[in-house]
Formats: sequence, C-alpha cells, structure tokens
Amino acid sequence: MSARRLDQLLANLGYCSRREVRDWLKAGRVAIAGRPATDPGAKPSPAAVRVDGEPLDHPDGILLLVNKPLGLTCSHDEREAPLIYDLLPARWRARNPVVTTIGRLDKETSGLILLTDHTELVHRLTSPKHKVPKIYHVTTDRDLSPELVNVFAAGTLQLDGEKEPCAPATLRLLGPREAEVTLIEGKYHQVRRMFAAAGSATVTALHRTTFGALTLGDLAPGRYRELAVAELGLELPSSK
Repeated sequence: MSARRLDQLLANLGYCSRREVRDWLKAGRVAIAGRPATDPGAKPSPAAVRVDGEPLDHPDGILLLVNKPLGLTCSHDEREAPLIYDLLPARWRARNPVVTTIGRLDKETSGLILLTDHTELVHRLTSPKHKVPKIYHVTTDRDLSPELVNVFAAGTLQLDGEKEPCAPATLRLLGPREAEVTLIEGKYHQVRRMFAAAGSATVTALHRTTFGALTLGDLAPGRYRELAVAELGLELPSSK
C-alpha cells in the first residue's frame, strides 16, 4: 500500500477533516517520530505518528464481532435509526473506508454480526462461493413437523420472488417450536422466508449464534470485541 499524506491519513482514520489538519499541526497536537509535525503533505509511517501523545487508532483497519440487540438497523441511513453503528465510538463512524457490516441482520433479528472497514474482507465473506456457514436459533408460532428437516435439506425450497431455489440447509429441531438452522448463503430475510415458503410456521424470534468458526461466547447484547483476522482463518487483505 502506498504511503498516504498525513492529512489524508488523519482524515481517513476519523480524527478530523483534511482541511482541519493544518489547525491540528499548528496547535502541536500531531508528532512524527517524536517531533512536532508541520507538513500536512508528509508521508510518515502510521506507526511513527502520535496524536495528543497517543498512537494512531487502528491504522491497519478495524474488525469487530458484535452481539447485535433487537431494534437496531444495519444501515448508514440516519432515517432508519437507531443504527448498529451507534454502538461505536464517533471516530470509528467517521473512518474512510467506512466501517460496515459483513452481511446484514434485520431489525428484528439479534445475534452475531461482524463489522469492518476492510472492504476486501466484506466481499470475501459475503460471496456465496466461499460458503461460510451461519447458524440461527429460531422460534416459531406453531409446532414444527419433523418433515421440515428433509424439506430444508433438499435444496429445492423456492422463496417467493426468487428464480433459484435455496441451497441445501441443515435444520435441527430443538423443541416443538424451536429449531437451529445452518445456512451457507445469505438471501434477504432468508430464514423467515424459508419457513414461510415451507408453509409450516411464522418465525417469531431469530438469533444468529455462529458465523463460520466464530461464536458469541459470553458477549452481552450491545457489546463488541475486537477480532483478529486470523480468527476467521483468512489472510488479511494487503490493501484497503
């Protein structure tokens, strides 16, 4: 990755606008290798830069595992607030590339979702060809028939408005009105639409517990933890 100008670096990391960087330099807030920075066009190593005496905030990018609570929207449109991004510090919300979700969970779905500003990682983990398994805990309004296990596994279930049937999915019944569904694709509102297409029941609660090899553990709703790309079993993209 080519070196970025200091003003671009600080703006991309959400500290201030590029125009404001000169004021920050005049105020002595920025240092490079221990010396006050004076040139907004300098191209330092991010590791050498300090702002108010502190190292730069995640200069190599952000990757978060979030336990999404109900009621939050996976959107950057403030008209759809409250947003999942409201859980993050203001500086992270001002980064460029923008921090975004890897896939989406609708407003009435809770559970595990990843947030990142690694654009290549978003494309890789949402691409159907990589078949990343996702597990959901489902609660329905009616008892579930054991026959649904074969219906979901057949790979013939057709969603309303879709040209291609769903890929085979694993359904494990946990109780009369509870089940666990494992998907390898991510169509719009897929789990809810699969139960509707099967004509069996309406999903009343939906919670994602697993994404690939990742689980929530004891992470509370509305909380997040920083995630190492190595935990995904993937290599970190070489550029952003």
